[in-house]
Amino acid sequence: MPELPEVETIRRQLQPMLVGHTIVEAASHPSAKFTPARSATDHTIISVDRRAKFLILRLRPSAELVVHLGMTGQVTVAIEPPDLDHPHLRAWWRLDDGSTMTFVDIRRFGRIRFTAPGDYRSIPTLAHAGPEPFDTALTDTEFWHRLGRSRRAVKTNLLSQRPVAGLGNIYADEALWQAGINPKVRRIGRERAGRLLAAVRLVLAEGLANGGTTLSDYRDATGSEGRNQHRLNVYGRAGHQCRRCGATLVSAVIDARTTTWCPTCQRR
Repeated sequence: MPELPEVETIRRQLQPMLVGHTIVEAASHPSAKFTPARSATDHTIISVDRRAKFLILRLRPSAELVVHLGMTGQVTVAIEPPDLDHPHLRAWWRLDDGSTMTFVDIRRFGRIRFTAPGDYRSIPTLAHAGPEPFDTALTDTEFWHRLGRSRRAVKTNLLSQRPVAGLGNIYADEALWQAGINPKVRRIGRERAGRLLAAVRLVLAEGLANGGTTLSDYRDATGSEGRNQHRLNVYGRAGHQCRRCGATLVSAVIDARTTTWCPTCQRR
């Protein structure tokens, strides 16, 4: 699933291609998950923003088009008209300059919402998302408090989006390895929480600098793959040597999510 670096990469690419243009025509797959795309017709795009793992197109008159990429969603912009026979085309928007933005989603886990500005009642994950990881107001102490005394494993807690927004399976594994924290632990102290927040920021910044991580389906707004998959330290590397200590990385399913860690560097 695209995480913060992937969605932010797409946002930065879409911004100059879309802002100032009016959506003159829109269509979608008949599923209710995608039909809200049609409501954006005759609206002008005034900014392309991101919150957590959601793209948010702010529109005039007052509205927002919210796009979640799901597992396999791809948003691209091209001058060529869309292939309406594409088996995985879920929505498209034609702009006043003749270009078209398309949303392709193989597994149909993505979704689109058309809302009043800031009204995310129909999108609970977005409505309850924690602070953005690079928000300077998010201090080590605040992050520690947000982690709280959860009964869940710290990995699961991170994936909930409540302590901090934008993390998924890949970058959670990477951050926990960077911080030397076992993904199964349920409570961490203030010092380790600060270390973990620094690690979260580090791995997300690296992912963004490398255009995101492409393991299978992720493509940016130009259709290109990311490069960060070549820099992963633990995710998907079970059975390989830890790049820090040389021990063999292990994996297990924690709360339905496959997780990889170093048994030496990340002791419980």
